Amino acid sequence: MRIIGGKYRGKKLWTPEGKSVRPTAERAREAIFNLLYSHLGDAFADLDMADIFAGTGAFALEALSRGFKSVTLVDINTKTLERNAKMFTSEQEKISIIKANAENLPCLRKQFDLIFMDAPYARGLTSKVLGQLLVKNWLKDNALCIAEVRNNEEIEIPDDFDLVDSRIYGLAKVLFLQKK
Repeated sequence: MRIIGGKYRGKKLWTPEGKSVRPTAERAREAIFNLLYSHLGDAFADLDMADIFAGTGAFALEALSRGFKSVTLVDINTKTLERNAKMFTSEQEKISIIKANAENLPCLRKQFDLIFMDAPYARGLTSKVLGQLLVKNWLKDNALCIAEVRNNEEIEIPDDFDLVDSRIYGLAKVLFLQKK
């Protein structure tokens, strides 16, 4: 697995053996960032993003490579994402890591413009975490939440979000939700 665009294009990331982590495919990551560019233009330098269920941290580190102001990586097991984040030595002040269960997110003083989440498939976690983002006040006004789920998985979207786009990439369905 590698960074596919931006300042660190081609940088290889460490991925553990086995199926405990399921990183977002490079093709899907590229497509998601292309959609973000088309909707947000070149305003990435002003955006704070959080990657929930971060796993390897690939999505957040890709965002960092593409110029995001800051990235916050959240996972219950941070070993792999910490290892990858350390490879970005000149960007450490822009990277925050939170070891937490996404079903009970901590309260933060910071809010985010963009949330990416790739929960384990078919466990109902995406809907629960969307609710947590609202209750724990993690989202700025009009924040965008990108949720990756299994392509045949239906989720309950809280009333506080509008579904603005949906795409399928192989086994994954990516939902683009905007906070009202």
